Amino acid sequence: MEFTQVVQNRYSCKKFDGQPVEKAKLEAILEAGRLAPTAKNLQEQRIYVIQSEAILEKLDQVTPCRYNASTVIVVAFDKNNVFTYPGGQRDSGVEDATIVATHMLLAAENAGVDSCWVNFFNPEEMARLLNLPENEEVLMILDLGYAAEGFKALPAHSQRKPLAETVTYLE
Repeated sequence: MEFTQVVQNRYSCKKFDGQPVEKAKLEAILEAGRLAPTAKNLQEQRIYVIQSEAILEKLDQVTPCRYNASTVIVVAFDKNNVFTYPGGQRDSGVEDATIVATHMLLAAENAGVDSCWVNFFNPEEMARLLNLPENEEVLMILDLGYAAEGFKALPAHSQRKPLAETVTYLE
């Protein structure tokens, strides 16, 4: 698929049919995340794939936003393995994990797999639920699967402000 089609067609699916994501497609999505750039190539992302019905049910206790997805990817990062930027106010953890997640989200669309970026949960509660190490911070979860019959992008999906409202050229 052409990249412009990937970014134009991708939307947040909020009703999945529960069908599993094929192994080859899931591996292509995970590989796209692995190839994502990170500050100083630290690769601090930690990716957890959840397909077990028992763990998916536990996940439902922490967020109402699984939407019946058959596969959920939890994107976290190792807080002890980040690059601290000049000034000491920010580090690379959140942005690098975001780049990784975005690569996977776009790869899913390219593979014909629907997705939804989810932040509607308490990250600390999610980390406890999954027994993640204390040095890891959960950034988001990525629901993956196939849209339920008849489900489409919400009407506002294609409404975007013109570039002139969001972009300024400094001279």
